[in-house]
Amino acid sequence: MNPETVAGQKELVRLALDAAREAARRVHAGFRKHPVIEHKGAIDLVTSYDRESERYLRERLGAATPFAIVGEEEGGTRATEERGATWYVDPLDGTTNFCHGHPFFCVSIGLFVGPDPVVGAVVAPALQLEWTGAIGAGATRNGEPCAVSQVAGLDDAMLATGFPYDRRTSRQNNFDAFVALKKQVQAVRRCGSAAIDLCFVADGTYDGYWERKLHPWDLAAGAAIVRAAGGRVTTLSGAERGFLEGDLIATGGRLHDALILAVKNAG
Repeated sequence: MNPETVAGQKELVRLALDAAREAARRVHAGFRKHPVIEHKGAIDLVTSYDRESERYLRERLGAATPFAIVGEEEGGTRATEERGATWYVDPLDGTTNFCHGHPFFCVSIGLFVGPDPVVGAVVAPALQLEWTGAIGAGATRNGEPCAVSQVAGLDDAMLATGFPYDRRTSRQNNFDAFVALKKQVQAVRRCGSAAIDLCFVADGTYDGYWERKLHPWDLAAGAAIVRAAGGRVTTLSGAERGFLEGDLIATGGRLHDALILAVKNAG
């Protein structure tokens, strides 16, 4: 499974999708069943379903590939060599939604080679939606090819965003940008799952998405799927690499620079 060839990427997509489906099946078994909730922070939640899902994903991906694995609950170290490959797994993206019985949650698996997204698979079981993408092979939604929006102006755009866990205390809480963009576009949605937000950019539902202070496992799969669908993913300043550190903008491409400028001007 060579992640730098199209054939290898297709194999890795199949592996990631199969693993995400099984993990999502296990997570979905606890949906609306009043899971036991623990607090990693004041508003940062975790359940036994997060942990069980990650254990399974580590075993499945680790048995099938020699790549490094980094996950939300158990951490890990990304590959250090220039072109080393790393799986980033979010065993339950949207845990707060899951805990409240809200259907916007998913399992997200992304593969980076060095600084670049290569493969992604996202399964949202309560929504009955799944997305895949590989840079050399395109993107799909529920098995059908999908592509990004061609909307070119903010006036016609529906966007998505989110807010960091430290929003109660940090000045970098995204509130100003949210209010400013809300006045310029048709709508701004906030569904509570970065992976799903990015997939909605990939399939053309959203015209763009921005967020700050994400973790690599939040965005790795979605970034790969957006790029595979023909979209653009950058840092908030427009750099094509570096968004794995957490601040990113994803669009269909045509309104990308306008969205960068609008977020920057909002402070």
